[in-house]
Amino acid sequence: MIKIISPSRLHLTLIDLNAGIGRVDGSVGITLDSPHICISAEKADSIEVIGKSHLSDRMLAAAEAVMPDSCGIRITIEEDMPDHVGLGSGTQSALCAAMAVNELYALGMSVRELAIAVGRGGTSGIGVASFKSGGFLVDGGHRFSDKGAFSPSAASRADPAPILFRHDFPDWDIILALPDTKGAHDVQEVDIFKQVCPIPLREVQDISHTILMQVMPAIIEGDIENFGCAVNHIQAVGFKRREIELQSQPVRDIIEFMQDSGTYGAGMSSFGPAVYGFIDSKIQGKRIQKDVQDILDETIGGSVMITHANNSGAMITDTEA
Repeated sequence: MIKIISPSRLHLTLIDLNAGIGRVDGSVGITLDSPHICISAEKADSIEVIGKSHLSDRMLAAAEAVMPDSCGIRITIEEDMPDHVGLGSGTQSALCAAMAVNELYALGMSVRELAIAVGRGGTSGIGVASFKSGGFLVDGGHRFSDKGAFSPSAASRADPAPILFRHDFPDWDIILALPDTKGAHDVQEVDIFKQVCPIPLREVQDISHTILMQVMPAIIEGDIENFGCAVNHIQAVGFKRREIELQSQPVRDIIEFMQDSGTYGAGMSSFGPAVYGFIDSKIQGKRIQKDVQDILDETIGGSVMITHANNSGAMITDTEA
């Protein structure tokens, strides 16, 4: 019996959706300890996924993609996470199932090879790297000639992007608001890329400068103030600004409220609607958590939690060892 606990992730921004110098995408992200996915798996005569979850079909397809001939697996979903909210459930659920097959049948495949086999990481490499190693991550995107178009991961067959920078994320509290709505996905997500890309080069240069000279040094030095300033700035430029403009008014209000109420930076993960903020005071964090919960209760519903970074990646255990 294999047990796998897979982290979620915050996707802070895509870096380059201009592609003027030959590369596209590039991502910045943070691996989260919670929410997470937890599965147990054992060999079986067929391929089946047990447990009522919106992630069941993804896990079934991923297991089928790597399963050796005439073999099977029984996957039990013990915990899942919400889908289409900006936490990377698609990549994590697929990698959980594929890794379970890999471990049970000693296939010897790397996390990257599994991601390619199940078709994940075609735009952002953050989810794949979060599963592998956790931490704060920056990836280098893809050759535009390989992708041929501006497109989300779900519509791209490119291999996972190379990781350029990985560092343990500081032990800061992270407020995570999960409004009771869904972010753009599938056809809608593809259409958004078509409509807003290419992003003007000056905005891409602005984002790149901010990441290289503000975000990354702040992570290394544990400088929450400069990190937060950079996060706030990222929300107002590039593809992230376009993503936020598509959100409902309550989601935009929560981002603004967090930025104004004492967090060291707040923003939206991926296509949302998940909103996050960084703090270094538990008392302050509890106050902001309550205030944001009140906003959600009075508008679109949802929940708020305080979580932390995961700096180790997925946890894989052989429970019979």
